[in-house]
Amino acid sequence: MLGGMTIQRMDNVGIVVDDLEAATAFFIELGMELDGEAPVEGAWVDRVVGLDGVRVDIAMVRTPDGHSRLELTKFHTPAAARAEPINAPANTLGIRRIMFAVDDIADVLARLQARGAELVGEVEQYEDSYRLCYVRGPEGIIVALAEQLS
Repeated sequence: MLGGMTIQRMDNVGIVVDDLEAATAFFIELGMELDGEAPVEGAWVDRVVGLDGVRVDIAMVRTPDGHSRLELTKFHTPAAARAEPINAPANTLGIRRIMFAVDDIADVLARLQARGAELVGEVEQYEDSYRLCYVRGPEGIIVALAEQLS
């Protein structure tokens, strides 16, 4: 606790995408559930994000347990800016990946690859505990998958 202030929870992680439909489909294939979609614009949004003339479409997806959400955002105005290469490596500064626990890594990987996802490295086993891999999805988003073995 710092100065009597604490957070209540992490509400969501925002990801700016160019193809909202493809990104939403990717995360639904992963097992997330669509919470809702909406256009968002207005002076209040401009003030919150510090940009003028914001007009976006968002899709909110949540994990099956209901505890975590991603806000996928497509900027119509102003146009989204690319700060790094689309396929930035895992050691690029900033938020690099989102990790999900899965029941069957081979099944999830096959379903995501059918949607165009690419395995970043290899599926590896960590001791007798986990099978792990990184997958690159739409917009170069890296998703880590972890299957607990024991």
